[in-house]
Amino acid sequence: MASLPSVTEAERLKARRWDVLVLGSNIPALVAAARLGAAGHRVLVVEEDAARALHPALREPFFLAGARDGGGVDACLRALNIPLIDQRRISPERLAYQVISPAFRIDVGSPTVTSEELVSWGLSAPAPAGALVRALLEATEAERRILLSSPLVRIGRRLSMARAGTPGSHLRGLPAEAAAPAPALAPVLDAQASALSNLAIAQATPEARTRLLGSALAGGAGFGDGPPWLLGLLRRRVEAVYGEFRSVAGRFNLVSLEGQPAVTVAGTGELWAGRVLLVSAAPSAVSAALDCDRVPGFLELKRPLRRRLSIHLRSHRDALPRGMCPRLILMSDAGRGDPTSRLITVTAFANPSNEDEVDLVARMSVAEDEEIATVEKEIEERVRALMPFSEEHIKLRAQRRPLWDDDGWLEDPLPGAGWPAEIDLRCNSRPPVYCLDRAAVAGLGVEGDLLLGWRSGDAIANELG
Repeated sequence: MASLPSVTEAERLKARRWDVLVLGSNIPALVAAARLGAAGHRVLVVEEDAARALHPALREPFFLAGARDGGGVDACLRALNIPLIDQRRISPERLAYQVISPAFRIDVGSPTVTSEELVSWGLSAPAPAGALVRALLEATEAERRILLSSPLVRIGRRLSMARAGTPGSHLRGLPAEAAAPAPALAPVLDAQASALSNLAIAQATPEARTRLLGSALAGGAGFGDGPPWLLGLLRRRVEAVYGEFRSVAGRFNLVSLEGQPAVTVAGTGELWAGRVLLVSAAPSAVSAALDCDRVPGFLELKRPLRRRLSIHLRSHRDALPRGMCPRLILMSDAGRGDPTSRLITVTAFANPSNEDEVDLVARMSVAEDEEIATVEKEIEERVRALMPFSEEHIKLRAQRRPLWDDDGWLEDPLPGAGWPAEIDLRCNSRPPVYCLDRAAVAGLGVEGDLLLGWRSGDAIANELG
């Protein structure tokens, strides 16, 4: 393992010190920072300047799974002591999302709505549709209880690869009705699981897939007005517990200061040190941003396989089709191969500066070597196809993409890992470095991100004493 280079005496004298340095500003990073700050530790979140400058809608998750059924979103906001007035900004919505293909537009929400939609679009007979949603509802509730009670992470102890759970958890895993659906229904379920997870190419475990599909049956949840949305509320909470933020615009390096990890920013003379370093970004993306010849071993964990590219469109409200849900899953033409292979998600956000406009964020998972401009054009054309004869009412907004502090990097867990297996946080002892391995909870989507930050923050706080 490559060790961190030591700083010079002159650099040491310039150092500013915290208890914890958090590298990255995604959901797990902010939740962990808030928990550490609430435990009395001084926290610095180091983020990329381009990530900080993004329109806030571009960093929001597609769907707030766990906000309506007492799941990850609801439990985490309560645990972080987010003010009740802010929690109430997440308003209930009838639909979780719509799944759209050239052949159908399925409303997904309550069990009654979902089963009726499957029947009306000819994807299932009434009895199997009802049995499917009932089984998913029971299984996802069992999964929710175990997910919220699980430690999820470990530090410095032997990992247990056994399933997290409790005696008598006979409802674990994917119900038979969802594991072997009718051929016409299978792509619809696959599309939802793919849109809601953060996996690159792997399939979610049965337990994770159950939670992904079942959480939508509680209905939708969204912010009816402008920001702060979820990430904005988390940033506020970090600041409320005296956490700080610093941004880097270019290259930086990880160094050792008297046996403790530190960050130096190229060309600025800045040196930020902490008792521990918490990495919450794709390791290979961080490696590419370092101003050094030799990458530390703990950043050579694995390589991002895919990236979820996003575009930002601003539309006049009247251009949106009647009955359009704020969240859409767009499947490709089934006649062109796998209808989930070029899946696009679209989320609509209120524009606080103009109530007649909405901001649309559309995302698609692509391979690393795909041409960004070509992908962006494909995404834009498919979104515009939903709104014919409204070209002048939809404008593409420019953005500066982050390089390493990017929520869009998608990684798969190592073999045998992934929920419900527990996650080892420590990746280096001297100096102490921990890693928020998003790949290990990628199958759980936003709930995995929230719970990873929550449990990790508490575990590291206990280590610090």
